[in-house]
Amino acid sequence: MQNDRIYYRELQCYKAADRKNTGPKESSGCYDLSLLPEGQIREEMKSFIFQRGREVSYTTILSDKTYFNQLALFMKEKDLKNIRSFLDKTPDQWIRLLKGWMIQKGIKLTYEKKNIYGTSSVIDARLIQYLKKILHHVEPPDERDEVEKDIWKLDALGIEIRHNPIYNVETVNFQNIIQPDIRSEVKKIVYLNLQYEAAGTVLRELTAMRKFSAYLHKEWPSIQSCCEIDRDILEGYLISQMTDDSSHRSNSDNVLKLRNLLEGIGKLYQYSNLETLFLNTDIPPEIKAEFKVYSDKEMQQLNAHIAKLDEQIARWLIIHQMLGTRVSDTSTLRCDCLYQENGQDMIQIHQVKTRVFQKPVSRELASLIQKALEYTREKYGETKYIFVDEKNPKRPLQYTTIKHKVMGMILKEDLKDDNGELFHFGTHLFRHYYGVKLTEMHLDDWTIARLLGHKRLGSVQHYRKMSNQRMADETREVRNIMTDVIYQILDGWGEEYEQIRPND
Repeated sequence: MQNDRIYYRELQCYKAADRKNTGPKESSGCYDLSLLPEGQIREEMKSFIFQRGREVSYTTILSDKTYFNQLALFMKEKDLKNIRSFLDKTPDQWIRLLKGWMIQKGIKLTYEKKNIYGTSSVIDARLIQYLKKILHHVEPPDERDEVEKDIWKLDALGIEIRHNPIYNVETVNFQNIIQPDIRSEVKKIVYLNLQYEAAGTVLRELTAMRKFSAYLHKEWPSIQSCCEIDRDILEGYLISQMTDDSSHRSNSDNVLKLRNLLEGIGKLYQYSNLETLFLNTDIPPEIKAEFKVYSDKEMQQLNAHIAKLDEQIARWLIIHQMLGTRVSDTSTLRCDCLYQENGQDMIQIHQVKTRVFQKPVSRELASLIQKALEYTREKYGETKYIFVDEKNPKRPLQYTTIKHKVMGMILKEDLKDDNGELFHFGTHLFRHYYGVKLTEMHLDDWTIARLLGHKRLGSVQHYRKMSNQRMADETREVRNIMTDVIYQILDGWGEEYEQIRPND
């Protein structure tokens, strides 16, 4: 029947797709809902497919067709004709039935996925993922207040959220805090903290609490509320963190975030046991990150390949290097950032972390920024930012997009640094390179700080130190030759000069 078919041409993604990929054959293609049991289940699937057509690309809809047909075959062979709706069974029951059928058919339940960073993980087969998406779609709306749910949508909380726009943070998830009472206590303090702290800080606190909750569930299953936590329990957790093979330099931050959260809960609920739970010695000493910078050779190699990337991504990376800004500052450059002052091209940068500052730029850099702006206006119309997220042009270009593009380039081209190792994702190293070059130009600390957008001079020492080290490395051969010459001159001058020679 015609009503039981959803043609590709009806979907929003088809209308937005490149016409090269949507010929007559694709236009007449469809999903045949008559393959499913009769009843509400067909309407639920129809709603899901149309929703899917608004969220994914046309090529994804084409690949989905395989899983739709497999799902229909599963229902037919499992004799589920009496099923009228996906809601007739719980999600767990559906997944168990599907997995049993897949095993009978010799279809793998999982597959190994390797991301662009080389990390492998085992995930559900795509057919299982497809069914889970359907089951999630048909779930009745949760009418509870947002703060009563275990997953909060930040835009539904009714409070102003502070966040870095280059990271797409939409939800806060409490599901992995296992103990119901602790979960409830954490929700209340997180709601308060979101009003005063940046979303990223709150999420890191929540991550620390999830780890602690997992430890309590394993080692202290009787603990259900934060009012039951004592010093012995905390010390056991801290020891487990220090001896865990997976522990790394973020331990210091994890302990600090856990302390902030527990002490906040203590004040909110007047749990006196939490007020003196932590000692200053509980915080592991912070391991300072090594200050690294690209060499000229490394920069030349990277830029030779950056020039081959998508034109707007390539512009972003080159402008980022030429400005010496942070990643978030480059991504949030505004369309009105360029102006002139006494004939000099200037740029205004809205730093996400600190403040707004201005600095002069070259004519070439101003032209490149203007070219990026024209590209965005032609493709997306008027926007707030020069570099935008292609899925939502109201947002700036996202950090993960840049990271995936750069890492994909590194792996595809097998790009190695001076030590013969694959390059890591190091957009902040471009800023380090910029700062080091400023010191090599013999500029004063105040000028360097202003060009980097620093409010204080303290950070300039890192760039000067790195520059001095590079100078030492590059001049070592010449200095060694001069040392040998001097020692030859001193040879035979007497015993009083022997003390300055190195020991043999």
